[in-house]
Amino acid sequence: MKYVSPSVKETAFNCPHCGALAKQFWYSVYADQKDDKNPLPIVVGEGGAKEFKFDDIEDADIRQELTDWANKMGTGLPFLEGKKKGEYVYNDLNNVSVSRCYNCKDVSIWIYDRLLYPQRGEAPPANPDMPDDIRRDYDEASTILDLSTRGAAALIRLGIQKLCKHLGQPGKNINDDIKALVAGGLDLRIQKALDVVRVVGNNAVHPGQIDLKDDRATAESLFRLLNLIVEKMISEPKHIDEVYAALPEEARKAIEKRDGK
Repeated sequence: MKYVSPSVKETAFNCPHCGALAKQFWYSVYADQKDDKNPLPIVVGEGGAKEFKFDDIEDADIRQELTDWANKMGTGLPFLEGKKKGEYVYNDLNNVSVSRCYNCKDVSIWIYDRLLYPQRGEAPPANPDMPDDIRRDYDEASTILDLSTRGAAALIRLGIQKLCKHLGQPGKNINDDIKALVAGGLDLRIQKALDVVRVVGNNAVHPGQIDLKDDRATAESLFRLLNLIVEKMISEPKHIDEVYAALPEEARKAIEKRDGK
């Protein structure tokens, strides 16, 4: 199944709400200033709402760096731009956009090119047949992919180790588990995929020849490989068994008789 990551550069992508690959409608955002009777968007404590300003940052270098960044148009921070149309005065809220999914009608909120809501990981969704404990590692790895590609790779490697155990291996030594799966007739292409995740993920924990610091593409590929392995080792056998079970009983008995079962 084709997967298109949500992006401000696309008019169709996999919705972060429903997951469907669907057309997205984009909206600009405007702002009306609240009146003096109801000046705050929510009820706050007695201290009131404190507006954040770069001047509040004590470190002068950091303050200047952030101030310079904010002054560059289009670098990512929201800002208001007052406009007038006839007698009506309004504010454009720049660098903030809303996308609305054609399929589920839910909206997503973006600041510049970053998805603010809903919170989601950066990797393709996990295969629906992925065991729950492995899916938790997968989802956590997806969530931290932007923050730490090494951490994400290490979690995917852990998922592979758990998957080997799910497939009947001890789950103590991933190398031995893969060797046993190969001896049991594992497709050599799936073995290669398992070894890629094993080697890359291990080097993410114990630095070797592969450095993921500047190689996000390699980390992203591990998610696709794990999904592929689950598809081949769990989903496809499951689907074949379901179709086989749907055959007429007489046909199944004839097949079993032919095969000496």
